[in-house]
Amino acid sequence: MSGSEEDPRVAELRAAVARLRRELAAHPAEFTDRGIAEDELAALAEMAYGGAPEVPRMRRSLLLVAGAIGSVSALAAGLAAVRMAVEIFGEPDGRRG
Repeated sequence: MSGSEEDPRVAELRAAVARLRRELAAHPAEFTDRGIAEDELAALAEMAYGGAPEVPRMRRSLLLVAGAIGSVSALAAGLAAVRMAVEIFGEPDGRRG
């Protein structure tokens, strides 16, 4: 891949994270772990813009985001998109069967 080509996995992650961040920002309800979700989505966005995200760190952030907003049904589709975007990077090293 040349320097001008973007990894489509990174582009998908970037788009999914941006969407969920927008949805979370627009969501009117306050909930206890909202700050955690915002912080971890910011970390995922930073990884996506860095170009080569670390799979274990992405998975950790995803788990924290899911735990923080998992019960907010209005954010379920956006969360699912982020989960799918993280999963396309595959398993972290050492976890393959």
